[in-house]
Amino acid sequence: MMKLDGKNALITGAGSGMGRATALLFAREGAKVAAIDIDEKAATETASQIERNGGKAVAIRADVSVEADAKQMVETAVQRLGAPGVLFNNAGIEGESAFIAKMTADAFDRVIAINLRGVFLGMKYVLPPMVDAGGGSIINQASIAGMVAVRGGAAYSAAKAGVIAMTRVAAFEYARYNVRVNCICPGGIETEMAKRIRRGAEPDPKAVRRISVLGRMGEPEEIANMALFLASSDSSFATGAPFVVDGGWTIS
Repeated sequence: MMKLDGKNALITGAGSGMGRATALLFAREGAKVAAIDIDEKAATETASQIERNGGKAVAIRADVSVEADAKQMVETAVQRLGAPGVLFNNAGIEGESAFIAKMTADAFDRVIAINLRGVFLGMKYVLPPMVDAGGGSIINQASIAGMVAVRGGAAYSAAKAGVIAMTRVAAFEYARYNVRVNCICPGGIETEMAKRIRRGAEPDPKAVRRISVLGRMGEPEEIANMALFLASSDSSFATGAPFVVDGGWTIS
């Protein structure tokens, strides 16, 4: 039996990287997927891939930092697919890399708006229909940057630490309604975002060894596998926890 058979899953940032990998995996495991992204074309391509493979998906354009968009994306997903059983709050940006005194307030606010406020809004609007349906699983995308210091990453680290804290609060508040809330803390993952940071260059082997005792970057599919575990009944006793998938960065 497929792990998500009969489940409806909302995935933000589903147009690329870890979001797309998760959307494709969830669909293969039986979920109907709402592929949500600020880039409507990218969301549509993810949904089309799912449909071509025999799954069910809808593409929804939304800016997760805008409350009206967050509300509408949930309403549209519920209308098109049914009650939400899974939410993967994955959308995020890397933002400007600068020491605190050099970082602009606008750059700081933008990262917080998407990476933290966006997670809050996703949970705010998915929780009522999820509770009404008898429960479900929420997975928030955090980062090891929320656990360790990253030079130039004050906004990103603050947002991701906030996601970890908010995940714990949400898990505590909604356990009584059979809603589990966990977060994933990826390390160095080979995504479009990582490639942009490197300006298209190949990963430097020495740099990779500094952030992974396994000596390689992670793949989006490896984060998707963790998301599947947290979305499914395999993790039925797990809630309020950060799940680190970092190739050993935090122990090195």
